[in-house]
Amino acid sequence: MGYIKEPVGIDFVVDPTPLTTEEKEMISEIIAYYKATGRKKSLRKSIRFSSKTTRKTLA
Repeated sequence: MGYIKEPVGIDFVVDPTPLTTEEKEMISEIIAYYKATGRKKSLRKSIRFSSKTTRKTLA
């Protein structure tokens, strides 16, 4: 994979996607579980990413 060259006079800016409180709590739970057990937590819950309005499944 290579670098993307910016055209002259154009700046590419990548903004982070803001997370909801529910998503932040879910991520914190997953990290805490991993630190406690050393294993990944299996999830089948769908979450909606606000920037794309599509559903993705976390595994």
